[in-house]
Amino acid sequence: MFFTLLHLFLTETMEKGEEKQGGMNGEEGATPGGGGRGGRELGLKSGMKRRHEEREDEEETSPTKKLVADHSKNVASHYNTLQEVGLAARSQSRIFYMRNFNNWLKSVLIGEILEQARGTGSRPVYVLDLGCGKGGDLLKWRRGGISHLVCADIAEVSVEQCQTRYEDMKRKSHAKEKIFSAQFITADCSKEVLSEKLDDPELMFDICSCQFVYHYSFESEQKADMMLRNACERLKPGGFFIGTTPDAYELVKRLEASDSLCFGNEVFKVSFQSKGSYPLFGCQYHFNLEGVVDVPEFLVYFPLFEHMAKRYNMRLVLKQRFSEFFEEKMKKEQHRSLMMKMMALEPFPCEDGGQLATDSTEEYSHAKERCGRPGVRPPVGTLSRSEWDATSIYLVFVFQKMS
Repeated sequence: MFFTLLHLFLTETMEKGEEKQGGMNGEEGATPGGGGRGGRELGLKSGMKRRHEEREDEEETSPTKKLVADHSKNVASHYNTLQEVGLAARSQSRIFYMRNFNNWLKSVLIGEILEQARGTGSRPVYVLDLGCGKGGDLLKWRRGGISHLVCADIAEVSVEQCQTRYEDMKRKSHAKEKIFSAQFITADCSKEVLSEKLDDPELMFDICSCQFVYHYSFESEQKADMMLRNACERLKPGGFFIGTTPDAYELVKRLEASDSLCFGNEVFKVSFQSKGSYPLFGCQYHFNLEGVVDVPEFLVYFPLFEHMAKRYNMRLVLKQRFSEFFEEKMKKEQHRSLMMKMMALEPFPCEDGGQLATDSTEEYSHAKERCGRPGVRPPVGTLSRSEWDATSIYLVFVFQKMS
């Protein structure tokens, strides 16, 4: 009953938020997964194409091409210096529930793709975690019963921490449990050929997972293509390339609705250098998420991403905004149960002696209104408005390798 209520509540909340805020989270009056995006998409598409053509003209007429800064080192440095904190500290974070929500979404995505990759049998499953970070998905691969994992990331310190996590997990596992084997690689996967660094040069993967990472590669066509090559060239026929990345349409929509070159709230901020035209590659913005991210990123123009993936014999099988993915997966009891287990939504009102993520009453006005409806038994599950605005800029994608 609790999760039925939170499902109804959260989807209705987002509908109301979009109606009030106009173009911020969607078209006026549109539901989170609704239609009506055609005009917006055409506007962004034409703007990106126009800017791309202008850039080509500039390069042809200019005696020297402009030098473009390489942001890979900045990204690596940021994640290398990001401090690892314990569970107690994370639970005090302003975005604790948002991070749990994102983690739940990844868990559902990875779990379902593992089922498809394994099929009806119990054959070995080999996985590439491209942009593995500190190893936040190691437990997901463990629960999925995979056979071998290759973890790769640009940040050396993160890879070291990922390997330490894996070794700790293996050491603490039960004697009868067979933990997957693993290789850990520090590499800039937007510049280096990953297959040349594999312990087994013949290794082929069933799944490549690229979570909250691919957008860094859209700094240039060369980088975006190399990242795709690393993700897809070693996939078996029928294998999957899955991931999460910001939705360029959503970011541009919010930028165009803003009176300045930035938008955000108390937990995140996105800043652009200009607006009105958007290059296909190198369309930079700065993303700041409280205590987690503070780096330059690049818009991923998805039709171009999909087109590029075809070079590696990949076809798009799923592309959904987080809100759409949430709505669909919450129909299954197993996913609702996992959401409760992972504390992916915040209970409102909180229990006696407890404290909400923020003292701002406006952040929970939607939850308060929901609790006041006839037949609703508090608490209901929610995210604060700021957390939802932050997580709703992302989308899920799944590509599959053609036979």
